[in-house]
Amino acid sequence: MKTKDFYYNLPEELIAQHPLEQRDHSRLLVLDKNTGKIDHKHFYDILDYLNEGDVLVLNDTKVRPARIFGHRVGREEKIEFLLLNHEKDVWECLSKPGKKAKIGTEIEFSDKLRAKVVDISEDGSRFLKFEYEGIFEEILDELGEMPLPPYITEKLKDKDRYQTVYAREKGSAAAPTAGLHFTKDLLNEIAKRGIKICYITLHVGLGTFRPVKVENLDDHNMHSEFYILTEDVANTMNEAKRLGNKIIAVGTTSVRTLESVADDNGILKPQSGFTDIFIYPPYKFKCVDSLITNFHLPESTLLMLVSAFSSRKFILNAYNEAVKSKYRFFSFGDAMFIR
Repeated sequence: MKTKDFYYNLPEELIAQHPLEQRDHSRLLVLDKNTGKIDHKHFYDILDYLNEGDVLVLNDTKVRPARIFGHRVGREEKIEFLLLNHEKDVWECLSKPGKKAKIGTEIEFSDKLRAKVVDISEDGSRFLKFEYEGIFEEILDELGEMPLPPYITEKLKDKDRYQTVYAREKGSAAAPTAGLHFTKDLLNEIAKRGIKICYITLHVGLGTFRPVKVENLDDHNMHSEFYILTEDVANTMNEAKRLGNKIIAVGTTSVRTLESVADDNGILKPQSGFTDIFIYPPYKFKCVDSLITNFHLPESTLLMLVSAFSSRKFILNAYNEAVKSKYRFFSFGDAMFIR
């Protein structure tokens, strides 16, 4: 398939710039993946579509406040860095402007934090070796800002609004945004109704959101991301599948984790590692039955994944319906339930 096959027209004013005051009051477009039938609901109505014995799978990764600003030692102009992943004290970063961060450049962030550019990758990422006084994560919490996507231009007043209410495993460069709609009260009500809630971890990297620059999808390579699936979670889902209950994945990150781990019969084994799975039509899902997701960018790998879960025709029709109905799009936008 071609990248251009996943284009749709989105008016800029529909890109949500801030989260709703009440997380679960966002709108919910419900799509029947087999017939294309659409219903318009609110997110708290998700309770009507979950049945006792089903398993709701959430990604409990936590976003680092990984956008930090420094300057070259002896200079005043700011350089922005976005921390991606690391080995010990050497971090891979995106930098802006990159030309000011050459190998050997020393960067000062505060009186507690300095770094030196020790390498540059082929795609322009910088590798910074940090020196600091104290605990690095605490310094980052103090200095860093949330790494909001570039299409969000308004400053976020409360850092916690770019975290899910169940975030606990710090390591992501971006939030698993489908989970932003859940409240603790809604999760408690879901559990009361006999729906099992399971947590997996996939640390979201920016590779998920980088544009597809190739014409043919077969030529696109995904960046790898680290995941964890525990024994208890694997056993819970395997038992639910054995009994004929559904696995409902919250977000494309949960889908990618489960589909990476499942065997051809949909059986999960506890494991951790890195996945670079790229899901696009046609793809036969092995484990996931339903999907809660947000609305994604045109021609993105995320839009391709949800198209594989239903069909490109039904998904693009649903997106066009969402545009006509003035849904809010992307990270802080409304949600979609594909059942």
